[in-house]
Amino acid sequence: MHFMVATLRNRAVGERCHLRAAFVIVLAVALAGCASRPGPEVLAPVGMTAGIKTVPIFVATTRKRAAPSENVFTTERADTLNFAKFVVGIPPHHQPGNIEWSDGTPDPRLSFATIDQAVLSDAGFRSEVAPLSKTAGRRQKRNVLIFVHGFNNNFQESLYRLAQISADSGYGASILFAWPSQANPLLYSEDKAAAAYSRDHLVELLTMVSDSPQVGEILLVAHSMGGMLTAEALGELRIRGRNRVIARLGRVVLAAPDIDAAVFRSQVQAIGPLKPPLTVLVSKDDTALKLSSFIGGSIVRAGALDIDNPLVQEAAVKAQVRVVDISQLPSPDGGMHHDRLFNFAVLYPQVERRLAVDGQKFGVFLFDAATDKLIEVANPAPAN
Repeated sequence: MHFMVATLRNRAVGERCHLRAAFVIVLAVALAGCASRPGPEVLAPVGMTAGIKTVPIFVATTRKRAAPSENVFTTERADTLNFAKFVVGIPPHHQPGNIEWSDGTPDPRLSFATIDQAVLSDAGFRSEVAPLSKTAGRRQKRNVLIFVHGFNNNFQESLYRLAQISADSGYGASILFAWPSQANPLLYSEDKAAAAYSRDHLVELLTMVSDSPQVGEILLVAHSMGGMLTAEALGELRIRGRNRVIARLGRVVLAAPDIDAAVFRSQVQAIGPLKPPLTVLVSKDDTALKLSSFIGGSIVRAGALDIDNPLVQEAAVKAQVRVVDISQLPSPDGGMHHDRLFNFAVLYPQVERRLAVDGQKFGVFLFDAATDKLIEVANPAPAN
């Protein structure tokens, strides 16, 4: 009997593994899409064109350079942070939330295009982004946006995505924290390991930027697997007693975080309440996170929480975080519903103003796309 039970159990496990593998392959094809992905050639400067809007993007990355004097980055892990600066042109017909990719040589009149780029040293990056001197030539502090990309992104995609966010939101200086994603939808575990490897380097970047008296508010935005990396970095800062660094963060936004919900609860406890509250953007119909959940043993992801669930409402209030359902927004990735952040970025300035009015309010909210307002869901009162 025990042998029969074990045999049946092993057969069931095997069938689940085969089903899971098939499911992963099908969704990988959907994630990869039909179009070819941009290669390093899009990083070659094409020069300035009159009348084109440009956005400067600073880069701190744990990717290795293909060559010391080039801004071509591989999928290998660097021992120390590499730094760079890009100037990206935005075409006049740009549609907010989108990246207009070129079919051939980028033309800034028609597509996103690299206008200029430079290799930066550690000192050069600090001088341009986070100088330690109060008399570094700037008359007023500059706000800084730090973006941590997600799973299955090559360097070019994450760079241009931040250029889109920066152009649409108009938020201060922009820094891309790029970790060595394999940019292969079948290499989920490898990406997860690479993101974990980059934790201490993100801690280093956050410390560097927060130490500068020339930096004003710091907005930290992370997407998908980048949310896991960011939560781990914040927890590490707390463990090391670097509370001042965390206090310097004006707002932390985790969009569609690819984190086991139970793990996320423990991470939030380790980080502690933030002021303003940690904001988590969720969509319960996020197909990419359903895939991640399936791979991880059917454990719901933090980015797919259901705000109508009383347990979610209670947990949000207890942890003093703000959970915002953005499922009414369209998603640039079509049916995957994983990239709504990039349309939300278009609306972020007015949402930010409303959040400032709300002050320290936490709990669960619905973003109403018809009015661009946050609607508070009936949140339970905090326990005494």
